[in-house]
Amino acid sequence: MALRSLQVTITALGICIVIGIPAGAALALIRFPGKRLLTALIYTGMGFPPVVIGLMVYLLLSRSGPLGSLGWLFTLRAMILAQIILATPLIVGITMSSVLGVDPGLQPQLRALGATRWQIVRALLLEARFGIIVGVVAGFGSVISEVGAVMLVGGNIEGRTRVMTTAIVLETRQGSFDFALALGIILLALSFITNLTMVLGQGKLSSS
Repeated sequence: MALRSLQVTITALGICIVIGIPAGAALALIRFPGKRLLTALIYTGMGFPPVVIGLMVYLLLSRSGPLGSLGWLFTLRAMILAQIILATPLIVGITMSSVLGVDPGLQPQLRALGATRWQIVRALLLEARFGIIVGVVAGFGSVISEVGAVMLVGGNIEGRTRVMTTAIVLETRQGSFDFALALGIILLALSFITNLTMVLGQGKLSSS
């Protein structure tokens, strides 16, 4: 169950990072029609109720839904999809804010030195790296601690889609408080180890 939780969390977070960091940088650096509306939607998504996201994914993947033919409902794929929708706006929004917070004089300086557009983007991302790491940590926290959305679309099926958060809810409802508490401690330990790894990596970046 712990391995299943990590599998779902790491897969969802990896996809969120691949989508979220480039999208956040693009929103910060590129001007286009509808940018303010899209930014408002991203900020709204950062605080969207997880259970509503779960309901939306459930309706999409149900037999009568537009994606029902995929057969993903009550599978790990459905849980990963719900967590991607949940965490991606966090990473996008925080990345965008971090890049916008970089010294505005940096871009003209780099252009004057003959830097290419890609080199400028790379330099801006390096300057904003600490904020981006915060966004990744926030995304990780929202994914690994999610209950409502994954329970709706995963079904909490033992041996298939039951993860630690949904198991904790189930054991608590059944009155197995000791087992639920033990699972909670394991979940906290996993979260702490992962966040500690990110913090240590952040420290190495700051010293480089």
